[in-house]
Amino acid sequence: MNWYQLINADQVDSPAVVLYKDRVTDNINLLKERIDNIQRLRIHVKTCKITEVVQLMLKAGIQKFKCATIAEAEMLGIAGAPDALLAYQPVGPKIIRLLELVQRYPQTRFSCLVDNREGAAAISAVFAEQRRQINVFMDLNVGMNRTGIKPGPDALALYQYLATLPGIVPVGLHAYDGHLHDTDMDIRKKRCDEAYAPVSALQTAIVAAGLPAPVIVAGGSPTFPVHAQRKEVECSPGTFIFWDWGYHNNLQEQTYNWAALVVTRVISIIDEQHICLDLGHKSVAAENPQPRVHFLNAPEARPVSQSEEHLVLQVPDATAYPLGTVFYGVPLHICPTVALYEKAYVAQENIVNANWRIVARDRQISL
Repeated sequence: MNWYQLINADQVDSPAVVLYKDRVTDNINLLKERIDNIQRLRIHVKTCKITEVVQLMLKAGIQKFKCATIAEAEMLGIAGAPDALLAYQPVGPKIIRLLELVQRYPQTRFSCLVDNREGAAAISAVFAEQRRQINVFMDLNVGMNRTGIKPGPDALALYQYLATLPGIVPVGLHAYDGHLHDTDMDIRKKRCDEAYAPVSALQTAIVAAGLPAPVIVAGGSPTFPVHAQRKEVECSPGTFIFWDWGYHNNLQEQTYNWAALVVTRVISIIDEQHICLDLGHKSVAAENPQPRVHFLNAPEARPVSQSEEHLVLQVPDATAYPLGTVFYGVPLHICPTVALYEKAYVAQENIVNANWRIVARDRQISL
């Protein structure tokens, strides 16, 4: 029996996402082997969004995490994570929600990003009014052109300004280089080094200005192997936990296991070469062109069309896939796929024996 086949698949209503717990644990151990100090890991939980998966990482000794939403931050508080960076600049009501997180989960040290004076002043005012302080990381634009201030004199001036505000404490720099995903590792490393150089220079300038040396949080999955060699950097991979088809193909130097699959069934036989599955846009990330999922037990299947609840496939012989046949698929992009489901089935030794709520898929848990 293949590792992914489920003995009790009849107990799994499709479409579904299934986690293979032993492979998740193996991925955690593989990651730990690829860095010199586990304390330099700051795992991004946008992929898993599951309290029990965070607890597996805590059990393995990982203490620092990164997240993108207040719900993900609350999940980290619920799990008892010691350190949680909200890699997002809170604006408006999110500042209040972040304050409430700090108050409700005192065992977790929360922090957040800032990239401008107005945002920093707003966070400062809310926390200072409650006689609280929160650590902040200055968000740097190193080429992603999404958020952040470009490293340089203006960034130094902003960091110095942050140090004057009550209610916040500047402690670090955040440099996400998600635009770097070249398949050639040599090219990716060269571009990563070029993007990182002004970050390192800014750190030096901050120290020269008389402030404590800021912690640097840098990179994601594609540049993790590069930043892992910089002993002064905290690294933030996330997709490693489940892995997906996209990174499997594009980041071949990283050999993690597929640990989360979508399970779907044949619901209709269209003709001799076409079948329909119950895997629509609502069940697998749809932001990329087809194929958005690759089937381990039907590699010859080719997508023809997809709608909200249906996926039509062309196959050599439709009679090989009778009604109810279970397909096991590796999503092209696992992170938004997980967010489409309320729960994940959990399998060990080819048997589903639990389900875990994907609690942080919601915009709000309790705060």
